[in-house]
Amino acid sequence: MEAVAIGIAVLAAVAAVVAAWASFTGLKRLRALPTEVAGDREAHHRALLTDLRSGLADSSERIASRQSEEGDRLRRAVADELARNRDQLQTFERVLQEKVDARLAEIGGKVNERLEEGFKRTNETFVSVMTRLQTIDDAQKKIETLTGSVVSLQNLLGSKTSRGALGERQLEDIVRNVLPETSYEFQYTFQQAKGVRADCVLKLPEPTGLIAVDSKFPLENYERMVADGADKASPAAFKGDVRRHIEDIASKYIIPGETGDGAVMFLPAESVFAEIHAHHRDLVDLAAARRVWIVSPTTLMAVLNTARVVLKDVETRRQVHVIQDELGKLGRDFGRFDERMRKLADHIRQAHEDADQVQISSRKISDRFAAIERAELPEQASIDTPTVGAGSPRRE
Repeated sequence: MEAVAIGIAVLAAVAAVVAAWASFTGLKRLRALPTEVAGDREAHHRALLTDLRSGLADSSERIASRQSEEGDRLRRAVADELARNRDQLQTFERVLQEKVDARLAEIGGKVNERLEEGFKRTNETFVSVMTRLQTIDDAQKKIETLTGSVVSLQNLLGSKTSRGALGERQLEDIVRNVLPETSYEFQYTFQQAKGVRADCVLKLPEPTGLIAVDSKFPLENYERMVADGADKASPAAFKGDVRRHIEDIASKYIIPGETGDGAVMFLPAESVFAEIHAHHRDLVDLAAARRVWIVSPTTLMAVLNTARVVLKDVETRRQVHVIQDELGKLGRDFGRFDERMRKLADHIRQAHEDADQVQISSRKISDRFAAIERAELPEQASIDTPTVGAGSPRRE
């Protein structure tokens, strides 16, 4: 027990010594602590600054590398997007051009169709009008030059039969060449005067009506009057033949209620006509009183031409309402054609303006894509993008 107590005491003593030594050592270190703390803090700050600088350098390198990678990736993405947009734009322009070409082709086809239809109707109208007018003007195309050999009156008129055939043939040729077929008739038999037949009748409009033409003229005494010899006839014999022929025509061919108020005595020889008018004015006055018109081949042409003008005027008056109606229809057709042409011109002009606006928008889009590809800011791109034209409105 004592040994334990002694051991404890020794331990206590040793502990006290250790405690004292520790107190002394701690006091000494406590006194030196501010200096040590100041030195450690400076070193620590230096170490922190060194680590911070190293970390900042590493971060800067990592940020620069990341920015380079992101820039490359963004550039590739923008290039791919631009390529896709450019392809889409080209496709859009191609499709738009095809649609515009198709629309213009369709419009051109409709224009040609309507023009052909309008020209066809116009041609039909003109053909109809000209056909009707042709009926009126047929007589003008039947005038031909009459040629023949000049022979003596003695050889040509050797007998009454020859003289009658010559007069009828001359009369027929002249009438056929001047008047239309519906306005005359040869060897016409009258209805009221039984058995009376005229060499020719002219069917003129009212109030003139039928006009008989007689071509049978006695020339024996005229030949004897102008001939030299023992059997030379006096002018009185010739005048008697002419007077009797005038009276015969007036009594036979002027029929009240069937013919006109007059008849025509055709002299197939110009010399006989000249003889009567130059030396026998009393015969001319008698013929006028009896309403018999004395004509030669030349003067008959003038009479028939006058009759033809009258026929043409009457037929024109009959057809004038038809001509006016056709011309009115033609005017309305031309009015509709002009209105449709104006509408078509407006459509074509509008399509042209739309195509120009599409091209302007296409150029603007291309310019913006180019600005994006150059990595320009939107404000800078909008400022640097060239305008389409001075003073032209911007259409988005």
